[in-house]
Amino acid sequence: MQVQPERALSGEERGGCPMIDLEQFARPRRMYGILRRAWDIALSLLALAVLWPLMLLVAAAIWIDSPGASPVFVQERIGCGGKPFPFLKFRSMVPGAEERIPELLAYNEMDGPVFKIREDPRITRVGRFIRRTCIDELPQLINVLAGDMSIVGPRPALPREVAQYTAYERQRLYVQPGLTCYWQIQPDRNALSFAEWMELDIRYVRERGFATDWRIMLRTVRAVLQMNGE
Repeated sequence: MQVQPERALSGEERGGCPMIDLEQFARPRRMYGILRRAWDIALSLLALAVLWPLMLLVAAAIWIDSPGASPVFVQERIGCGGKPFPFLKFRSMVPGAEERIPELLAYNEMDGPVFKIREDPRITRVGRFIRRTCIDELPQLINVLAGDMSIVGPRPALPREVAQYTAYERQRLYVQPGLTCYWQIQPDRNALSFAEWMELDIRYVRERGFATDWRIMLRTVRAVLQMNGE
């Protein structure tokens, strides 16, 4: 089922948090949109052409570590405008990891609707390495090529998370989700509160443009080299 973002009225505030002025937000940005999509296609094709041997090697390592399980994990996520899409990533957890969430809820280290555990017992040996190096995100280049995602944009959320968003938080659905974002490049991003995470995403919605996108991409390279992934 498609999750519809609530309409934010011009100048409205909710809980002291300013809402995005949709009239200003909706002003034509045709050239930015066209060039951004062309850049997404070019970069994702180039990355896939260069990285496919590594991706095959990772897929083989995952299959050996978890025999019988698909190396690529497919999960429904929510994209621009509340539209769901099949989100791809390399499997980093044991099969059936989603079914174990209820028994682990007491150990959740994040506030808000997000579930994360730093030392998650469901993560496999290979999974721990590919998460730290962000290699597990490489299949999302296919999502970018398909137009479900962009290179830069808020990370796509799960339906159960979006269902708990306030009107302010739903503003992050105004743009395409991405491979990297302001939250992704923070030194210890999982130490941020949910409110701080959402504020970073909505900051991107307000500031998005070529200068912002390139700045985030360059800082992403540094974060990957420092193995800041979790």
